[in-house]
Amino acid sequence: MTTNAESAQRPIIRPDLLAALEDGGHRITKPRLSVIDRLSRKKGGFKADDICDELPGVGRATVFRTIKLLLDADVICKLTLPDGTPMYSAALVHHHHHTICVKCFRIGEFRHATIERLLRALERELPGDIIGHRIEIFTLCGECEETR
Repeated sequence: MTTNAESAQRPIIRPDLLAALEDGGHRITKPRLSVIDRLSRKKGGFKADDICDELPGVGRATVFRTIKLLLDADVICKLTLPDGTPMYSAALVHHHHHTICVKCFRIGEFRHATIERLLRALERELPGDIIGHRIEIFTLCGECEETR
């Protein structure tokens, strides 16, 4: 039988995060595994500085480089809070948009047919090719709304 302390120590590795590094030909070092483990445990958004604080044995440069590699592989997303602070979120589906609670910074993912139709229409109407876009909707989540 395993105790809670034992299961808390076991690494949790999201296969897509690990595969992103492997597929890119990047070495899988213990510090990178620590970063991936920490990111795999996150239920919502995170700040790179918080990951650095949570992993004092891993260098800041390693944390930021690993996050950059995962961003480049499209398995995590970079978001910008209203004050300009960067935040990150693991991408649960490939094409999606985000909601960000302005109080607790909880991040949600969504897709909406109307937005998708608008994007297809823009693709037909705009000169050139759309190579990317980002939609972030700032909200007050249900939990924060209840405590207001």
